Amino acid sequence: MSILEIRDLRVSYGGIEALKGISLDVEEGQIVTLVGANGAGKSTTLKAVSGLVEPSSGVIRFKGEEIQKLDSQKIVERGIALVPEGRKVFPNLSVEENLRIGAYLNNNKKEVAKEMEIVYDLFPRLRERSWQAAGTLSGGEQQMLAVGRGLMAKPTVMMMDEPSLGLAPQLVRDIFNIITRINDMGVTVLLIEQNANAALKIADQAYVLVTGSITKSGTGLELLDDQDVRDAYLGVTTKD
Repeated sequence: MSILEIRDLRVSYGGIEALKGISLDVEEGQIVTLVGANGAGKSTTLKAVSGLVEPSSGVIRFKGEEIQKLDSQKIVERGIALVPEGRKVFPNLSVEENLRIGAYLNNNKKEVAKEMEIVYDLFPRLRERSWQAAGTLSGGEQQMLAVGRGLMAKPTVMMMDEPSLGLAPQLVRDIFNIITRINDMGVTVLLIEQNANAALKIADQAYVLVTGSITKSGTGLELLDDQDVRDAYLGVTTKD
């Protein structure tokens, strides 16, 4: 069953159409990834779902409810969290304070403490650095903090914008393992990634976005095996 449906979504910036009528489904419990080059419209899609940009037309449904006209706080309240590109942690606040900001809609202290433990179990390094200023963490640790902060909102759907960007190869593996673990906890994941190879390997469903239009869709493994996708995004070509 689709928990998130996008139908004929169009978004324009100053007269230039960034999304040209895309339609896609995110099934409950799945990892869904959007693959495409810079400027393809991947981040715009997540921003439209999050209420950060207003579509010019089209419908976004979450659990059957149209949400394209809701503001971003109402969308978080309904259970959609965004882990933004570039991490965007609060550098002068501690790790714990950053995490608490993720739970700002929850006034139940016991629930917040429980969610904090879940995040610390997932990211032991954050527990070790709970009182450290977020700006002094490494890039990988800041990415863990950004994901942990998203989890503090207890999302049904977690959207991640380029979570592996700028990370060392070992940390990239760690982040993708964590995405899988989050999904195993029952959180549906909508992921956009420059690292198409790693994203497609863990994706149940995938869509290829080219200059604002979806050109291909299929399971992650189907698109990994698609020669056009391999040539364009995976740097793999078949020898004659």
